[in-house]
Amino acid sequence: MYQPYPSTDQPVEPDKPPAPQSVLNAVKLMYAGAAVSAVSLIISLVSIGGTKDAIRKARPSLTAAQVNQLNTFIIALAVVSGVVGVALWLWMARKNGQGKNWARILSTVLFGLATLDMFGVLSQPKTVLGLVFPVLTWLIGLGAIVFLWRRESTEFFKPPRYDPSVDARVKPPSDLR
Repeated sequence: MYQPYPSTDQPVEPDKPPAPQSVLNAVKLMYAGAAVSAVSLIISLVSIGGTKDAIRKARPSLTAAQVNQLNTFIIALAVVSGVVGVALWLWMARKNGQGKNWARILSTVLFGLATLDMFGVLSQPKTVLGLVFPVLTWLIGLGAIVFLWRRESTEFFKPPRYDPSVDARVKPPSDLR
């Protein structure tokens, strides 16, 4: 008995060509950005013990309860922003590797926001370690963006041209009245 091939009636997207080396390099850099962000999060959590002392020194008028609340807030903020940062790196790496142009644009917007954040990082007094990770992460993002906007990358991100002769569901007109 003949069984027709199941169909979802969804348009079939043509196969994308393999990603060019520039996109592959951008994706590798994005994975590196995720790794650096994860290491930065771990180091910040390990060194969080000195946060209460830093809060007391910066704001001596706070009560012990206020110092504890602020410390808890800082830890929660570090964890949430760290996890979100790693997740964004991984998501953008995956979607850019698949040739999604919206991901290339969103990656560029996120890099723009990271650049604005970098001004804040550089304007505050930091230890060397507190400066290394943000600058390294920013440089990785810069490299990824440069690779994403190279000419061969741009060709990869262009939507495929519609060709009715390839789409099996489009029938040519039987007559031209």
